[in-house]
Amino acid sequence: MPDQPVQLAVITGSVRPERLSATVADWFVGQARRRSDVALDLIDLADVSLAMDGPVFDPAPRAKEQLAITGPRLARAEAFVVVTPEYNHSFPAVLKNFIDWHLTEWMAKPVGFVSHGGGVGGGLRAVEQLRQVFAELHAVTVRDTVSFHGGQAAFDGDGNPRDNDGCGAAAKTMLDQILWWATALRDAKARRPYSV
Repeated sequence: MPDQPVQLAVITGSVRPERLSATVADWFVGQARRRSDVALDLIDLADVSLAMDGPVFDPAPRAKEQLAITGPRLARAEAFVVVTPEYNHSFPAVLKNFIDWHLTEWMAKPVGFVSHGGGVGGGLRAVEQLRQVFAELHAVTVRDTVSFHGGQAAFDGDGNPRDNDGCGAAAKTMLDQILWWATALRDAKARRPYSV
């Protein structure tokens, strides 16, 4: 267990009305809250307003205001979990836009994924594409994911997975990997700051 809790930002990567991502994120946050080695920050992209014409070197005033909020939250985070649906074999444009507006905040930090959608694939095609994006940003993606197959049918009426034990075990495995990397990178950056 780390000496101090790992600052973990959970990003809800869909803004569609009646999105399943909010249910999935709520469930995952509940799993993470059971741990004493994690401090959570939930970033819901439905609450973030960044123009789709960016990123640009000189953002408009509204974008600057938003970046002044989200930038420090991402910078404080030592690790990330991205909750993403799969749309047309990929991840949502709003998620790519959010990632692209922030550059250095992702560097030398671990990223895990909780995915859903995409039929029997459970969002895994979206995850594989996100791995490429985060590699370009010098982030480390962890191997194990949590994926929900079958869309809304994977959850009961109270927002709990129908396979709660299996999903809970997958979340624990992924969180263990994220926390190992976050702690290792915390120690490494204390000795030698990461630079590119």
